[in-house]
Amino acid sequence: MTDTTASVGRPVPRREGGDKVTGRARYTDDLVVPGAWYGKTVRSSIPRGRVRSITFDPAFDWSSVVVVTAADIPGDNVVQLIRDDQPALAAGEIRHREEPILLIAAPDRDTLAAAERAIRIEYETLEPVFDIDRATETYSTIEIGKGEVEKVFKDLKDIEVVERTFKVGLQEQLYIETQGAIAIPEPGGRIKVIGSLQCPYYVHRALKRALALTDEQAVVIQAETGGGFGGKEEYPSIVAIHAALLARKAGRPVRLIYDRHEDLAATTKRHPGVIRHRTAVRRDGTLVAQDIEIVLDGGAYCTLTPVVLSRAAIHAAGPYACPNVRIRARAVATNTPPNGAFRGFGAPQSLFAAELMVEHVAERLGVPSLDLRRKWMLRLGDTTATGQTLTESVGSELVLDAALKAAPPFHLSNVPGVRRGRGPRRGT
Repeated sequence: MTDTTASVGRPVPRREGGDKVTGRARYTDDLVVPGAWYGKTVRSSIPRGRVRSITFDPAFDWSSVVVVTAADIPGDNVVQLIRDDQPALAAGEIRHREEPILLIAAPDRDTLAAAERAIRIEYETLEPVFDIDRATETYSTIEIGKGEVEKVFKDLKDIEVVERTFKVGLQEQLYIETQGAIAIPEPGGRIKVIGSLQCPYYVHRALKRALALTDEQAVVIQAETGGGFGGKEEYPSIVAIHAALLARKAGRPVRLIYDRHEDLAATTKRHPGVIRHRTAVRRDGTLVAQDIEIVLDGGAYCTLTPVVLSRAAIHAAGPYACPNVRIRARAVATNTPPNGAFRGFGAPQSLFAAELMVEHVAERLGVPSLDLRRKWMLRLGDTTATGQTLTESVGSELVLDAALKAAPPFHLSNVPGVRRGRGPRRGT
């Protein structure tokens, strides 16, 4: 039997580490596939509307390329995940800028670019929704509660109430290797997809659904992946579907590798949102109640939004013990590219607000925020906002003490480029 404790507290070499540091590792775009064509996604230039017409310039030799539309999808026109709302290719309705409409493949990049220029798409535009306060479609709602929050806020004797609103923005994963897949048609209706991805089984399920393949016909291989951080969790499914559709129609391998601009513009990001806190404390710093509202922007399609929202809600009260907690969370749809997985999965957004709220409460009470954290932190025997009683392994104080010991003293006056004196301080 393997001794699983042998690596605890010791550096363990990464299995692929040697190949990566020596340059032997081969990422998706490094792979050589003889006879492979180059693929491209033709995307919407508007955030919301309908496709009126698609015109192919007759002066271009269309026999030199392959074009795929929604009509060429042999299975269901959907990217399978939690909710079947995202089409692999738009079939009329446009819900976000950069939404995929057509696919093209050509034997070389120059022909590919010329083909893209020879396609004209006309739209009927509709007013987009970008503000989450105007959103009318809700993907998911969650409510978490313990104690009697309403009663606390009605009876405010000897209690201070601090209210703040926090906004969190989009964040890009910015993995070094962009999204990409190579699809290879094989005998027996098999299609092999090699790609930069984190979750091959997501891709496998999505391929089967869109291309009407069996388990054996859909073959997915994860190549060396140059970073993901959640950005290559669910999004590679649509890249793989597109590459496979092109390879199926072309009858040859197709490489679909995003350039950096396309990757930044079209792929999923960390969910932005608004988080509102109402915190009730006694004047001695005792935490009495937390009333928290979370609204996340899911973008145009659901993707993994319900799971992200659940993580945001579960962690919203922070690592603190509070007898009365109410957390109301919802995720809404807007006309931006869909948002999805990003490391932390919703928790960074809500914890950002929770920790800043400690600072605001400390400022109101005129006490160090460190003292509040130590007073509020969860300890053995406490019950979390979700009703879990902590019966073992609660290391809050150990972590805080270790962090304080490791962190050097910080003084703005010692930071180069920071203006001294009273008032706001800014880096230059």
